[in-house]
Amino acid sequence: MGAASSPFKHFSAVTLPVNDVNIHARVFRHPDPGAKAVLLLHGFPQTHFIWHKIVGALRQDYSVVCPDLRGYGDSDKPASSPPHTLYSKRVMASDMVELMRILELPRFHLVGHDRGGRVAHRLALDHAERVERLCVLDISPTLTMYEHTDMEFARAYFHWFFLIQPAPLPESLMAANAGAVLKTFLGSWSSNGSDHFTDEAMSEYERCFSGLKAMHASCEDYRASAGIDLEHDRSSDAAGEKIAAPMLVLYGERGVVGRMFDPVANWSAKCAASVTGMALPSGHFIAEEVPELLLEQLQPFLAAR
Repeated sequence: MGAASSPFKHFSAVTLPVNDVNIHARVFRHPDPGAKAVLLLHGFPQTHFIWHKIVGALRQDYSVVCPDLRGYGDSDKPASSPPHTLYSKRVMASDMVELMRILELPRFHLVGHDRGGRVAHRLALDHAERVERLCVLDISPTLTMYEHTDMEFARAYFHWFFLIQPAPLPESLMAANAGAVLKTFLGSWSSNGSDHFTDEAMSEYERCFSGLKAMHASCEDYRASAGIDLEHDRSSDAAGEKIAAPMLVLYGERGVVGRMFDPVANWSAKCAASVTGMALPSGHFIAEEVPELLLEQLQPFLAAR
């Protein structure tokens, strides 16, 4: 993809040492020094490139930071083992706080999709002073989803239970046919197969998803969520900790989360003090399936005072 055609052509590419790993990010600094910042966190099995259809609009008003989470994209993929602390959402959230500190953008709006939404959840609890406003895309809280697992959910989200199996079985099986695994995940979770993903996006996802190190990192992310992350969430719940920032919850009405959970009610129940949200006519990949509708909801939410 040529630089002139890249949706990130106005962004700088940086790789910064953060918490003993190197985090890769695309960064746009708004020319107005008073402009607020937006941190966009991707999910599995993707990279920062998921935001390519909305960053052009967001950079008109904000400094925009699009990192690859540890274990994904061009960020480091450290080896890990039980209790999978290196891929806990607490550690991954700390990565993002440190990244934004280094970039001298210590307070920011926060948007997270899928795994990035789970990192955002923990970040908003552990570092409440950093977060202006929070938006999560197509997730209910991790603890809620595990505690309400039934046969229908297990069938639809089989990867939650496959990826957490002990190493090296799941990562080895996926690495043997990474391209097919990736296309299966992307196609089955979206509302119209793989039609929503541009050639550039698919090329980026395939490049970054392949290889045993990438597979191991992805599995460790999920293993952490099924173990140490639940411990952290239960501790926060018992302490009555809630997300203080105003929260917007958007989800795909054609996706698994929209069919099997009530995300707005789930986040409102115990997790956050102020929640609004709605379903969008989409599958799981809202930012790539319905970017214009996402911006219609996201922009006024971020601009509100």
